[in-house]
Amino acid sequence: MLQTKKPQKPQKEPLKLLSYGDSVSSKFGIITLTAFGFAVLSLLIQLVNYGAVKRLGNQQIPTLIQLSSGETIDAKAVAPTERSNEVIKKFVSDTFIRLFSWDGLVQTFNERGEPITKPDEGISIKDGRNKVSTKAYDAAFAITEKEDFRGAFLRKLAEMTPDSVFNGSSQVSLIPRFISEPRKLRDGRWEVDLIATLVTFSRNNNAGEGIPFNKTITVEAVTTPQNLPNGTTELASKIYQARKSGLEITQIVDLDLSNRNK
Repeated sequence: MLQTKKPQKPQKEPLKLLSYGDSVSSKFGIITLTAFGFAVLSLLIQLVNYGAVKRLGNQQIPTLIQLSSGETIDAKAVAPTERSNEVIKKFVSDTFIRLFSWDGLVQTFNERGEPITKPDEGISIKDGRNKVSTKAYDAAFAITEKEDFRGAFLRKLAEMTPDSVFNGSSQVSLIPRFISEPRKLRDGRWEVDLIATLVTFSRNNNAGEGIPFNKTITVEAVTTPQNLPNGTTELASKIYQARKSGLEITQIVDLDLSNRNK
C-alpha cells in the first residue's frame, strides 16, 4: 500500500511593512516611520516659527535711540503721515508759546562762541511799520506757506505786538491751560483745541493783565530732514528746527464750542 506524504503548509512570510518589491523587516519600517514623523513635526515647528516672526516684524517695536546730547528716548516706526498724539500736542504747545511769548531779549553768541543775552531789536514786517519778536519770527516757520498763510499771520502778529516789548518796558507770556487730544480729520491731518491766557506784564503792572486766548489749530504732517548737511545756512537751520516734529500749522481759528456739540 502506497503511503503519501501530507502536503506541508507553506511557511509564513515575514511581515511586510511599507514594502514595494523586496520585503523589509518590521524593525526597519518602524525606524522609517519614526524618522518621517520627526520630519513632519520639524516642518510644523518651522511653519509656526515663521508665522510668529512675521507677526513680530509687523508690530511697531519700540527702539531705544541715543541723541547727540547723550539723552536716550524710545522710538517706534510709524507710517509717513502718522504722528502720535503726544508729538502733535507738544508741537502745538511749544510753537504757540514761542509765537506769543515776548520778553524783549534774544540769545546769541559772541566771538568766542559763548552764549550772551542782548535786547531784541525785532524783525520788521510790512514795510518796517510793525515788528515781531525774533523768537516769534523763527517759530512762525512752523506755519504753512500755502496761500501766504504765514505772511498774513506775521502781519497780524506785528500789529498786535506792542512797541514797549522792544524797549524793555513790558513783556507778554502765553500760559496754556488745556490742550485737547488731537482729532483726526483724515490721514496726516488733525485739529487741536488750545485754551490759554495771554498775560501782559509792565512796569506799572507787575501782577499782569490777562485775556483769554482760545483757538482751534489744524496741523498736517510734512516731511522734514532730521540731519542737515554741512554748510546749511542759519536761516535754513531755523526753518527745519521749527518743523522738526514733521508737522506744520495750516489753520488757526477762534475756538467755538457751540459747533462742537452739533
